[in-house]
Amino acid sequence: MTNRKNILITGIGSGLGEALAKEYLAQGDTVYAIGRKFPKELDHNPHFFFFPFDLSQTFMLQSNIKEFINKHSFDLVILNAGMLGEIKTLQKTDLTEIKEIMELNVWANKELIDLLSTHAFVKQVVAISSGVTVNGLKGWGAYSLSKSALNTLLNIYAKELPEIHFTSLAPGIIDTPMVQQIIHYVDDIEFPSAKHLKEGSLQTSKEAAKVLRATFNTLLNYESGSFLDIQAMP
Repeated sequence: MTNRKNILITGIGSGLGEALAKEYLAQGDTVYAIGRKFPKELDHNPHFFFFPFDLSQTFMLQSNIKEFINKHSFDLVILNAGMLGEIKTLQKTDLTEIKEIMELNVWANKELIDLLSTHAFVKQVVAISSGVTVNGLKGWGAYSLSKSALNTLLNIYAKELPEIHFTSLAPGIIDTPMVQQIIHYVDDIEFPSAKHLKEGSLQTSKEAAKVLRATFNTLLNYESGSFLDIQAMP
């Protein structure tokens, strides 16, 4: 297929990342994936290439992943891997917990962008961010800090790597294991955001993947380095 695109996605073991991988493969594209878990449904797909790696191990990231991406050309890189952490107030959140979240949500992406910009050819990078970067919700402190830093990281890279188009994108509320964790285990009286999730309408990962695939190309019309919320886009 002459129009086949090369897509790199991180965090494809479940939820949105897995749904995005399946969506692009269904459209005839080639998917390269990095993550801890291998989606068994994608086994034996000739256009799916998987590299097993825990991206939170940032000190080993560049040396381990270099050969997987070396000299490849990627039309789109989706930085999806991330962790929520426990919903609790910042006062009760230990610095070691915050550092663990920052390691995966921010520094792993920094290392990966450096690796890709040096050893591969990339047209577009989209990082999956969140609306909590501007809402400042109670209990989401560590996650909010990490995603805010991620937004700034991409904004800086947009100036330093002008040949690549960068966007941080809040994808809306999606029914993922992360969201289910909040719905079932977080006190919605102490943390009202949990109540909002329980009472709100959730899109499935499959539905979100279709919407996002259709949206990613339009992001090129916005300034590189922008933070955008898909729910606020026309």
